[in-house]
Amino acid sequence: MSIKSFAAKLFAKKIYKETQLWSNDPIATQRKVLLQLIQDAKQTQFGIDHHFDQIANENDFAKQVPVRDYEALKPYVDKVVKGEKNILWKGKPLYFAKTSGTTSGAKYIPLTKESMPYHIEAARNAILHYIHETGNADFVDGKMIFLQGSPILEEKNGIKLGRLSGIVAHFVPKYLQKNRMPSWETNCIEDWETKVNAIVEETINENMAVISGIPSWVQMYFEKLHQKGGKPVGEIFKNFNLFIYGGVNYEPYRAKFENLIGRKVDSIELFPASEGFFAYQDSQKDKGMLLLLNSGIFYEFIKSDEFYTENPKRYTIGEVELGVNYVLIISTNAGLWGYNIGDTVQFISLKPYRIIVSGRIKHYISAFGEHVIGKEVESALQEAIIGTNIRINEFTVAPQITPAVGLPYHEWFIEFENEPEDSVSFAEVLDNAMRKQNMYYDDLIVGKVLRKVVITKVAKNGFQDYMKSIGKLGGQNKIPRLSNDRNIVDLLKRE
Repeated sequence: MSIKSFAAKLFAKKIYKETQLWSNDPIATQRKVLLQLIQDAKQTQFGIDHHFDQIANENDFAKQVPVRDYEALKPYVDKVVKGEKNILWKGKPLYFAKTSGTTSGAKYIPLTKESMPYHIEAARNAILHYIHETGNADFVDGKMIFLQGSPILEEKNGIKLGRLSGIVAHFVPKYLQKNRMPSWETNCIEDWETKVNAIVEETINENMAVISGIPSWVQMYFEKLHQKGGKPVGEIFKNFNLFIYGGVNYEPYRAKFENLIGRKVDSIELFPASEGFFAYQDSQKDKGMLLLLNSGIFYEFIKSDEFYTENPKRYTIGEVELGVNYVLIISTNAGLWGYNIGDTVQFISLKPYRIIVSGRIKHYISAFGEHVIGKEVESALQEAIIGTNIRINEFTVAPQITPAVGLPYHEWFIEFENEPEDSVSFAEVLDNAMRKQNMYYDDLIVGKVLRKVVITKVAKNGFQDYMKSIGKLGGQNKIPRLSNDRNIVDLLKRE
């Protein structure tokens, strides 16, 4: 055992004990976070406008601070972007994480000196929990890679801005810098395909032990490695045993990954976003991700089926239930207040509080009242391919409301790596799995409002070509699992 791996185990034990302290006292932990946030922001414009001096508890907060999305918070954000101080949070942000907006162009998400450390610590602590549980720390002596956006930053009114992953690249701890790949120069390449090719050249002869990124883009990296090396990734990187991912569910990709790697590897799921780092997988034995209750974020939850009603109830951590689909609402030490990030979650454990990401509140199919969510289509597909040789590269689902003939249906656009031998049987299994996942969908099938799913094959690299056509190839961009219209699928290249 190296000195580095021995030290990692000692540090992992310390962090595990610290995590146990707050996770065993969740309600008090969250109340403390909220009151500290209120105290720190009392003298900001937002705090004055919303009477923070009158807030003493969670109920007061819900009365004073409405739920907002970016568009509703934008008048405040615009002032911050102009360089004004003490608007949403004390002083000025360190950075803006620049992301794509839906109706107002680019979104500028503030990152402050208080919020930034939690992004770094959460990713670190996820790895330390893995080390503590498994005892495996040998990988700290190998090379690590995170497929991310360019670290080149712009500047706007004295505040640097860029993609979150690019900003985080500036905070890599010194003890990891020698192990980290790719090189700074390669990381700065903007064109994604050119960048991945350069990463392959740099890493193919290295001792890669940890690989991290969004599964769909890591898959491209693995495919190029396999083409160049002529053998499975697991043979090219004999010490590669840990895959760290976030952004999308890994399960639809797992079979394809294990085929590309040539063996199984451990994985750690993360739930980061520009708005905050919310959760990470803290155990290889238990499902779900530990919700980070002590990281400068106060959480509220709204049941997704009540979200669009007038004045829906906002639940705090002590009020949530298992298996309910909640819209995640956050208030943070970066100055986001009652903020709807658009993600939906479900709790699968209350001791400790562990979640899964179930989808996006705007990404659903309810053309006929079925309200199908991302988790349901992913689970149905996973059930349909289990025990088969079918492998999926990518997929998305959309309703076909006005077919040329017959009843409407849900159309699954799938890019297969290995196709089913019997497409009709596969569609039948998939449809049955969907009916088990969603009783409203089942009612529509039984009532002959909908017919069974229709599968449309997407040409090889069809999803990549689509993402490239809209300028979102690579980085943190990902394909929505489903949508309530056909805007995406109408642009897909089909077989």
